[in-house]
Amino acid sequence: MRKRLIIYTDGGSRGNPGPSGIGVIICDENGEAVKNLSKYIGETTNNVAEYTALIYGLQEALILRADEVIINSDSELLVKQLKKEYKVKDKDLKVLNGQLEHLLSGFKKYEINHIDRSLNKGADRLADKAVGQESLF
Repeated sequence: MRKRLIIYTDGGSRGNPGPSGIGVIICDENGEAVKNLSKYIGETTNNVAEYTALIYGLQEALILRADEVIINSDSELLVKQLKKEYKVKDKDLKVLNGQLEHLLSGFKKYEINHIDRSLNKGADRLADKAVGQESLF
């Protein structure tokens, strides 16, 4: 039996670049959260934080032995670059994009969706919480 997980990701920074965090919610097919991640990732840009959030989400989905993932992100840049609708020009994002492509190859099937911010509030809250924890480091 295939295991399908739904991933909501968000990354954010205060300033661009600035203190940054990621938020990830992984749900089962019924929409029940099976894992929440909130992590401070240091000083970086908003786009790097968005990419990093998805990397963590996909790694966690592989750990949870998912065969299929449905990815939901409110980052238009991230989604369009992964779908190859936009070119990846930034050197840092090129490296992260390569990591994402490698991680995605570990799934039998995946889907990437650009969603409205209003549908991504949980992951957004987790990312904000992580940025707020930067004073602990």
